Amino acid sequence: MDLDVFVSAHRAEWDRLDALLRRQRRLDGSEADELVTLYQRTATHLSLIQSSAPDPQLTGRLSQLVARARSAVTGTRRASWRDVTGFLTRGFPAAVYRSRHWWVPTALLSTAIAALLGWWIAAHPEVQASIAAPSQLRDLTRPGGEYETYYSSHPAASFAAQVWTNNAQAAAMCLVLGIFLGLPVLWILFQNMLNVGVGIGLMSSAGRLDTFLGLILPHGLLELTAVFVAAGTGLRLGWTVIDPGPRSRRTALEEEGRAALGMAVGLALVLFISGAIEGFVTPSGLPTWARIGIGIAAELAFLLYVYVLGGRAVRSGDTGDVDASERSATLPTAA
Repeated sequence: MDLDVFVSAHRAEWDRLDALLRRQRRLDGSEADELVTLYQRTATHLSLIQSSAPDPQLTGRLSQLVARARSAVTGTRRASWRDVTGFLTRGFPAAVYRSRHWWVPTALLSTAIAALLGWWIAAHPEVQASIAAPSQLRDLTRPGGEYETYYSSHPAASFAAQVWTNNAQAAAMCLVLGIFLGLPVLWILFQNMLNVGVGIGLMSSAGRLDTFLGLILPHGLLELTAVFVAAGTGLRLGWTVIDPGPRSRRTALEEEGRAALGMAVGLALVLFISGAIEGFVTPSGLPTWARIGIGIAAELAFLLYVYVLGGRAVRSGDTGDVDASERSATLPTAA
């Protein structure tokens, strides 16, 4: 494309669109039709320039012009309860469902790694000695020790808020840092599994694995599932950088990135629930079977939510991305 010739041919249309957008008075019918036509043409021009002859200054000018025209054509829109309901019943579960081929294997492999680490630590006293001194290990694992008092060391409400904040940050980091080929996600995931493996190994070596599981399972099932979903989605985003499929890399990253950011909001709500369980149920005086039962019920409810509502939304065409009307126009890409 000869950019100078292209600009000369279409500058008058862009200037006319800019003039219509600057009108202080209400546009009449013919002017409104002209505005829509010029908006569509300018959006096409922008796509052509971006794909064939990218020029930062011209692209910036046309991007602003298209954004202003789009706002004028579609009108300003405020979020409503319908948007919230749509996100919770379609967008979020659809995004989680679509990424299940990433987070389910991530969950299975991570759980296996945590179990192997726990077995290795429990079976090798020299490894335990490298973790902490014998007196510190006793303080951690004895009845009424630090592993048990950790969950009741602070008021339930403040503890739940602290846990929720920490886990939400970890999930958000997995989602955002996935863009770096997923490598930071693997490190975050390993650190989480290492912490779980150390707890399993130390409490198992002290003959108190049942106590440890009774403390971690009520909240840990849902909490770790949320972390696995975030990690799997982050890995998927990293793979999109490598292999965007039939879409252009930019389009693929935009679509998957928007879905990942939406998932960050949804997972924050899931982690809020697990944090509440950890703050109020885990340290409660309920029998162990009752506390674990609550954790299992919360986990099953989430999985049903994802596979029933999410599966239905995906089959109806929802991808977890924003509505088509809110996306930037793109040119079709040859497969």
